[in-house]
Amino acid sequence: MNEQELVDRTSEVLAEGGTPEEVVAAGIFNPRGHTGSMFAGGLIGDSVGLGGLADSVATVGGALGGAKVHDASSGLPEWLVVAVTSSSVIGFDTDGRRRPTRPIFRIDRAGLETKVHQRVNVRILELIHMETGSTVQLEGNRVPTLHTKDVITALHG
Repeated sequence: MNEQELVDRTSEVLAEGGTPEEVVAAGIFNPRGHTGSMFAGGLIGDSVGLGGLADSVATVGGALGGAKVHDASSGLPEWLVVAVTSSSVIGFDTDGRRRPTRPIFRIDRAGLETKVHQRVNVRILELIHMETGSTVQLEGNRVPTLHTKDVITALHG
């Protein structure tokens, strides 16, 4: 899905829910730790030592299993769309094709601090509500088609 389609779809979901807002950026994220959990799960699967094709299957199965277990423990879906409006940052659950389906969190930008941590293959986005100290920690892949950089740019000007 290109960025404009993602922005348009998040705008449609907001309007359908009775809270129409202009979305300035949208991107696809995972809960923080998703990629690291895949790596750890893959190592565990690889260490089974079955040999040949079975090793490859165990590695892939371990990677997918590691990510699923981590994501379930985070309280967030495996894939979520984050949209930025002039007043809010909104997280959306997604369907099987990473299209936004319904809002799962909304954070007012007033009083919101954002931090970005650069890693080798991901960017960590922390959304921190200054008054309460509550945080949402997300991981954005550096793959341009996921548009995570657009969200980070919109939040950091």
